[in-house]
Amino acid sequence: MRFEPGRLIVHRNVRRGRIGWVRTARVVSDDDRGLLLWVPRDSPVASEVTEAGLGMRAVPFSEWISSSYRLATGRWDGPSVLKFLPTGAAHSVWWFRDAHDRFATWYVNLEEPGVRWDDGTLAGVDMVDQDLDVVVRPDLGWEWKDEGEFAERLAFPDHYWVTDADAVRAEGKRVIALAEAGEFPFDGTWCDFTPPPDWTVPDGLPPGWDRPPVR
Repeated sequence: MRFEPGRLIVHRNVRRGRIGWVRTARVVSDDDRGLLLWVPRDSPVASEVTEAGLGMRAVPFSEWISSSYRLATGRWDGPSVLKFLPTGAAHSVWWFRDAHDRFATWYVNLEEPGVRWDDGTLAGVDMVDQDLDVVVRPDLGWEWKDEGEFAERLAFPDHYWVTDADAVRAEGKRVIALAEAGEFPFDGTWCDFTPPPDWTVPDGLPPGWDRPPVR
């Protein structure tokens, strides 16, 4: 399954069969290397919150797993971001920008490989975010991110969606080696990406954005 450049899709994170977050994105390219997505500032998004409106990071995980949830809609409030989902890989790489829309850092999001779906009028990719991440600076220095959250959640194996912490860290180390060597995609590729001028930001999430996950 390949997506046409310019198509609007939804990129979704799934937690034990529930939608954790949703982001609308435009397809930049889709080829043998993987899927490249563009999420512009103010893109319609949704994220899972407790009935009190708190996100997962705002409460202890022990409290989160005993809460009831709803999906709250909103807008992507950070600078635009480019996301690359390598074919079959257990990670994605995001190009973060600064407030002036210039490339700032790479963000390695460790995740189970995405599963695609296409309903005709809407398509998307569903993945499982494994929470532990790596930030890679332009000088190719790097650091782990969210190690505390990762360790906290691993203490609840009956509720957490990560089942093999060693595999997650191994994937991170594999990507770190690519970054240290300056190999693709940490070789400057797409750091100066500019979207086509006719790519507009949708007014809201497209119909079907909350359809049942495929994984």
